[in-house]
Amino acid sequence: MAGFLGEAECKIDAKGRLMMPAKFLKQMPQENADVLVINKGIEKCLNLYTLSEWNKISEHINNLNSFDPKVRLFRRLHFSGVDELKIDGNNRILLPKRLLQYANITKQLVMVGFFNQIEIWEADYYYKMLDNVQPDEYAELADEVMSSGTIVGGGVPNRV
Repeated sequence: MAGFLGEAECKIDAKGRLMMPAKFLKQMPQENADVLVINKGIEKCLNLYTLSEWNKISEHINNLNSFDPKVRLFRRLHFSGVDELKIDGNNRILLPKRLLQYANITKQLVMVGFFNQIEIWEADYYYKMLDNVQPDEYAELADEVMSSGTIVGGGVPNRV
């Protein structure tokens, strides 16, 4: 599987239920296909993972140095609000209210696939954030990030 790709605009109902977009359901790996894990994103978004991907990330975090105060704080922040979600028979998930409040999501949201995870954003905030980046800023950022040689998992190698 290539991972999660694409964007989908969605609505949540009054109970906080979200209909999983068909494009993401098709991209879901077969193992643990009905179980997802959600947590607070680093920005004002939510991160949605498959159970197997969440376990990989958790194992990596578990192997960090527990004596480092920054590691302990990161763990607390990363694992606060974590919840396991089940996809019901109608392909819906129930988003926890405390996480919806964290991301300021009330009705409209955007789901964005980033290979190993799906980010969930309040729609207006997401589009304003993207609109604030000018094409020349994007080009400069792309050059800096893609030529840095610090890309994990692929990307463009250092220039010769």
